[in-house]
Amino acid sequence: HVQLVESGGGSVQAGGSLRLSCAARGYTYDTYCMGWFRRPPGKEREGIAVIDSDGDTAYAESLKDRFTISVDNAKNTLYLQINSLKPEDSATYYCAAGQGVGWCLDVIRVGAEPDFDYWGHGTQVTVS
Repeated sequence: HVQLVESGGGSVQAGGSLRLSCAARGYTYDTYCMGWFRRPPGKEREGIAVIDSDGDTAYAESLKDRFTISVDNAKNTLYLQINSLKPEDSATYYCAAGQGVGWCLDVIRVGAEPDFDYWGHGTQVTVS
């Protein structure tokens, strides 16, 4: 049974930083794609970044300067470092995971429909 559990959200002042974590419990695929998405209040879900098991990454163009995705395979944990937070970053942040790598980067680069098998329940970030 696979579970993705996000943590690290909270209320922060503009200009601050946060590191979100996503613990992937029971997820043991050799090749994978993992990603971060967010849904601001009243808006559509937005892709932030993805990383695959080859270590390749892709970022939303408007966010790449302040967001960094990384993974610790030993801990089965995905991270998202967010710097210089802005009020418009306020959203529920979700992590997702799926098998394979061939489709991964296109989720962000061309907005391809994500083929994730699992999604977390989200962690709230509020920036004031």
